[in-house]
Amino acid sequence: MKSLKVFLVASFLMLLTMGLASAQNPAYGTSFITSVTFQNVTTENKAANVIFYFYAEGSGTPVEVPVTLPANAGSSLYIGGLAQLPSNFSGSAVLSSDQPIVATLVQIPQSTTVKNRPLSNGFSTTASQATIATVLKNRFNTSTKFSVQNADTGAVDITVTFYNADDVNAAPVVVNSSNVPAGSSKSYDAGTIGQLPSPFNGSAIVSAVKAGTTTPANIVSSALELSTNGNAATAFEGVSAGAQTVFMPSALCQRFNATTFYAVTNTSQTDPTSITVTYDNGKTETKDIGAGKKASVNTCDVNDPGYSGSATITSTATDIVVLGKASGGALLTAFLGESAGSTKLALPYVRWTADGTFNNQSRQRGFIAIQNVGNSDATNLTVKYLNKNGVVVGTHSLGTLASKAKTNSTALNACASSPCTDNNLLEFGYPEGNGGGFGGSVIVESTGSPVVAVVRIASVTDAGQVAEDYNGIPVQ
Repeated sequence: MKSLKVFLVASFLMLLTMGLASAQNPAYGTSFITSVTFQNVTTENKAANVIFYFYAEGSGTPVEVPVTLPANAGSSLYIGGLAQLPSNFSGSAVLSSDQPIVATLVQIPQSTTVKNRPLSNGFSTTASQATIATVLKNRFNTSTKFSVQNADTGAVDITVTFYNADDVNAAPVVVNSSNVPAGSSKSYDAGTIGQLPSPFNGSAIVSAVKAGTTTPANIVSSALELSTNGNAATAFEGVSAGAQTVFMPSALCQRFNATTFYAVTNTSQTDPTSITVTYDNGKTETKDIGAGKKASVNTCDVNDPGYSGSATITSTATDIVVLGKASGGALLTAFLGESAGSTKLALPYVRWTADGTFNNQSRQRGFIAIQNVGNSDATNLTVKYLNKNGVVVGTHSLGTLASKAKTNSTALNACASSPCTDNNLLEFGYPEGNGGGFGGSVIVESTGSPVVAVVRIASVTDAGQVAEDYNGIPVQ
């Protein structure tokens, strides 16, 4: 088997013996069960032999679960249905495969009121430092829970340094954890960390060394941001390396009932910087950010209501990490800015359904935003929709996309008829369009210039439409 691995962190699988009162808790008190959606992105037309290695938090002994995935296929593994794991399992996982794979975690709330499913991607690369772009403790009625996974070969010591965005004079808060086993994870709940003031609005920089040494060690990290008095729940990855230019495929000002906000974090712990936000309509905004600090950007600060586009954020002196959020009504999403694009992207988890099953709250819809991040046209831009067996059931041909411009795609755009009557696309990812079973994935390809993508998975609730975002994953 090849050494290809994908690290999965923030895999929260909690005890299911909840009464009705528990099921009606706000998002911060809600339990989640993880479903791992994963996609075989082979270039050799070969099935992938995958092994899931599950690590309970604090344990270096994995539980192995083998899975075979056909060439180009997408599937899911519902962790709550695995007999090999206890019902109160909480931890992380590593996927090992003999073919290239990508994976996205879907956190399914065990609640009668929390409907949104937080989404975050697995990692194929690791580093000794990660930035959590935003950390909240009882701020904006929200608190953050995040996990750090040891992606090294031996035990590691982890240091988390919190920076206060509301108080420029506040000293950083440092939390240390020792001897985290290889493959395992350490979880942090900002709501219960006594060293943090309440409320707290800031960010965190996480670093690791091999246990008992000063030698850097590899980690990955992922976060859940959860409402303390409502139903909002989002997820996002920690970023191992920032950049001085970051691309945001989605920028909205009171469009589609949502406005986009950006949390921009300075990854330097010693030097300040200045940022410029440039929207694809030419409008700009600048802000200063202290060392380790974050600044907030509201797309409506310089754009008129009804604006829908993309943004590019540049830093003058240091690397930055950017987290985007779309908010409006019951909607709250989270996605990461990208420092580079790719001419091929994989989207492991995409769905579409008819009006009836969407509006009756039983199924989801996926909306894809694509931005050209190169300095020339992206040509021959296509979005291929693949069923659970890896068969292309529809292609959305978008032609040419200008530099820094944005476009959109859904499964209906790949349908040959209007209105669509093809269940492969009208019920994309659902049993009617798959010959039985769940699973739908997408490949985005271009020539001439790299692109980035954000997928928004939306659901209807009694309070209005909710959604969560995740980023397209580059395919080498």
